[in-house]
Parts: sequence; structure tokens; C-alpha cells
Amino acid sequence: MRIVRLANFVTVHTGGLRTALRQLGRGYQAAGHEAVLVIPGRRFSDKMTKQGRVITLPSAPLPRTGGYRVLAGRRELVKLLDSLEPDRIEVSDRTTLRWTGNWARQRGVRSMMVSHESLAGLLGVWGMPKRDALADRFNRRTAEAFDTIVCTTSFAAAEFRRLDVPNLVEVPLGVDLKLFHPSKMDVAVRSRYARPDELLMVYCSRLSAAKRPELAVDTVASLRNGKVPAVLVMAGDGTRRTALAYRAARLPVRFAGHISDRSAVAALLASADVALSPGPVETFGLAALEAMACGTPVVVNEQSALPEVVGGGGIAAAGTAEAFSDAVSRLMERPRVERRGAAREQAEQYGWPKAVAGFLQAHEAVPEPATAPALIRPAVPSRPYLPSPRRTAPAREAGADEAGAARYA
Repeated sequence: MRIVRLANFVTVHTGGLRTALRQLGRGYQAAGHEAVLVIPGRRFSDKMTKQGRVITLPSAPLPRTGGYRVLAGRRELVKLLDSLEPDRIEVSDRTTLRWTGNWARQRGVRSMMVSHESLAGLLGVWGMPKRDALADRFNRRTAEAFDTIVCTTSFAAAEFRRLDVPNLVEVPLGVDLKLFHPSKMDVAVRSRYARPDELLMVYCSRLSAAKRPELAVDTVASLRNGKVPAVLVMAGDGTRRTALAYRAARLPVRFAGHISDRSAVAALLASADVALSPGPVETFGLAALEAMACGTPVVVNEQSALPEVVGGGGIAAAGTAEAFSDAVSRLMERPRVERRGAAREQAEQYGWPKAVAGFLQAHEAVPEPATAPALIRPAVPSRPYLPSPRRTAPAREAGADEAGAARYA
């Protein structure tokens, strides 16, 4: 079965979405299906990777979004989809790509929309009036356009459930329990950021308004005001970095930037005492789950979906610096072995094989043995897709798109 996946807003900074796309693609391939991912980027490319075929279509960056791009050329995308002849489509953008649900229905192709965010929550972050009514209207149209709506937590599903959407399913995402492991703890990494007598906290996410990174900075200030020798590493980048640097000017906060090496991310998370996830509209929180898999407990915003994910592996707190600093202190009062063991145990409930099986079930795609290649269609479609003439030149340039396919290999 050929599963074509479409995703927008994919950049080097979108760690959670990028990880989910990569792991699901690998899982589909391992189950005997053919996975094709279509994303926007700087230039055209078409690569075979471990997660299947990755096609990057040239797209201009959206202003003031930190480098986000979208698949804006509808005619070009229709041409590509028609040439791919998918059996299923899986869409990870509920705004600009909603029209693809109707495309699929017209061609008898089953479609699935994956809701990676709370629309009402995002509208609230942006200060939109009447956000619930606006979200309800938009979500109802989305549910009508697709055969299946997938949400990764009850929190994310709530805005669809209140509309009595009949085609809603919940499928949790997963975590790489081998890569993110307590054994990744590195004394050298820890000493790079903190002295032995200091409390090392880590924030690992995009530096954007929706993630509320300023709350992590303010938590350090609150702890230090209480005479707790806390330091913070902020691993990530985004539009809020300059403002955060000013905010943290007199605090022990280190900006590590985006860390592309996943092993290095695991080492940092495993070497920290506590991870912070302050975003109020997180619908799953892969970074928090990865921290727990490393044995590092997390403090999360009680307004988000994370309380149902972290369980006993952390503490949910109100979205204030005082509440977060109090939660950090309470975590550190627990014996080290107990708090780290509880974090790892909670993470072990989530694995990518289980998540992949859930997504395939939502697709109504029965896993097929990976040893039966005859069941897999050739990677080259029967009706080859060729980019329009004005876009062929970039395709001949050396290398894959740095903001696209190469990062999924």
C-alpha cells in the first residue's frame, strides 16, 4: 500500500513534527508499505531514505515565521499527487492543506488528517477573539473533508469531541527508547553547563511564543531568588531568541541553539536534573517524553496535554514562574533513583512500534510482511512526476534541500 504524507511548517527547528514524520515513515516501510513524504523546501529534490521516499517542492518562506514554508502551489501539488497514485494520504497540516481531503475523496483515496496542535489553544496564544467559535467552525469543516481525524492525546481530541465528530480516533505518538536512555548521561556534558553543586535544568524546544520559553527563564530567576543554585540550558532556536537573551542577561542561562545530532540531544537530556516544558498548548510533547526516556523528570504546564503523558514521570504546574520553581524543588526532594526511575518507567509505556501500529490501523492498512517485496509498489510512479520547467534548474544543483529531505535520511 502506498501512503503519501503531506506536511507543512517543517523546518530544522520543528523537532517534534520532524521526528514523528521520520519514525512513522520508517514504521510504514518496515510493515511492508511504501511511504512517500512531500514537504516544502528551498529547491526540488526527490530522495530515497530510511523513512521512504521524500519529495521536496520549492516553496518561499513565510515572513516572520522563523523560516516556515508551505506547499502553496496547488496545481503543482495536484500534479504530483496524481502521478503518485496513492492508496492513502496522511496530512499533517489542518490549515493550508485541508483541500487535499476533497482531492482524495474525488479520486476514491482514503484520507487522514493528523492534528498536531490545538487550534483553539493557538488562537488564544495569538490573542484572537471568539477563539472557540472560530475553532469549532474550522474543525467541523476539517472533519467533513477527511475520512479520519487522528489526535495524539485526549487534550488534542477535546475540540473535535465537543463537536461529536464521528471519524475521530486517538493514537499516541512514541519515543525511541534505545536512543533516549539513562545510559546516555555524560559527565563531560553536564560539567560543560553546571558545577557539581548546581541544579541543571534543560528546555528543549522551539523558541516561539506558543512554547512560552520565557517561563523557563523566569523559573531560573525564581529559583535563584530562593537561593537554589539553578542553571538552565535552552536547546532550540526560533523567533524569540533575541528577546530571551535580553530577558536572561543576568541569569545563568546558556543558549545552545538547535542541536541537530539526536545523540547529543539525548546526552544533554540524560545529564540534566530536570526538564522544563512550559508550553500551554502542547498536544503531546515529544521533547518531554524523550527527557523522561533518559530518566530525567519533567515539569509541565498543567494547561497542556502533557499531564496525561508524563504521569508519575514529572509534575504538572500552573503557568507561572513561582509554580514551576516550586514543582522543580518538589521533584528534587525525591530520592534521585526514585525520580529518575519513575520518569523512565512512564516513558516505557510509549514506543514507536505501538504508535505505528495505531496509525496503520487508523489508515485501515493491515501490516504486511517486510519480506514480501512483491506487495510493495515501485518507488517510481507509473506516471512520472516532473516539476514545471521553471523549477527544474534548482533540482540539478548539488545535494538535497538542507531544510527538507536531507534531514529525514
